[in-house]
Amino acid sequence: MTEHDDSDDKPLTLVQHLTELRDRLIRCLIVVGVATVGLFIFAQELYTLFASPLQRLLPEGSSMIATQVTSTFFAPFKLTLFTAVLITIPYLLYQVWSFIAPGLYRHEKRLIVPLLGSSVVLFYLGMAFAYFLVFPLVFGFFSSIAPAGVAYTPDITDFLNTSLKLLLAFGITFEIPIAVVLLIWSGVTSSQALAAKRPFIVVGCFVIAAILTPPDIISQTLLAIPMWLLFEAGIFFGRSIRRHTDLTVADDEKNHPTT
Repeated sequence: MTEHDDSDDKPLTLVQHLTELRDRLIRCLIVVGVATVGLFIFAQELYTLFASPLQRLLPEGSSMIATQVTSTFFAPFKLTLFTAVLITIPYLLYQVWSFIAPGLYRHEKRLIVPLLGSSVVLFYLGMAFAYFLVFPLVFGFFSSIAPAGVAYTPDITDFLNTSLKLLLAFGITFEIPIAVVLLIWSGVTSSQALAAKRPFIVVGCFVIAAILTPPDIISQTLLAIPMWLLFEAGIFFGRSIRRHTDLTVADDEKNHPTT
């Protein structure tokens, strides 16, 4: 693989960039594959643990079911693959950072590193918020409104698909501060302009939440309110980082005029 050192002034060719990108993608696939194989030994236990928020809320005498012949294999396997990707996210982002770092200025590197770390933490926090707070409320709601005479026995594949959708929705939603900070830092918009659009943002949060979550007011509200609060946090930090970056760039240009 071609490594591009920060001190190397000679730019890489397009072929070299593509070769490096290919090698890093292969490394990512290998790491995810190894993690998947290692976790698949515990696939059944992993699925049981993951489904526990719903299992605890099922009516007495009820249980989850598998309506497809292959569900008992592919549902745990899909969860195992998803978990493997989650576990290896820090390594995957490290590969992304290693690929883009040589093309960044000094002040950009000082910002991107904490942003990448923060994005990982926020993504995990979003999924934890969904699993420990949203899951019990949402699944408890659906379990409690089953009509009389109807046995509430969720299919394991449908449950997994709904759960993963919620996890990803909340994980991605918690990245809003990072997106806002990047928009302000890059000069695409300003904190004042975003603050002026606050009423539209609030409405947009509820619209997006209605699209990403199941059709119940509980999960929609639990997603929309954090989206708005995270947007406000992004404006606050974006304003501070933009001010700090302007001072840093001016200082770099003064001390390193050729950089």
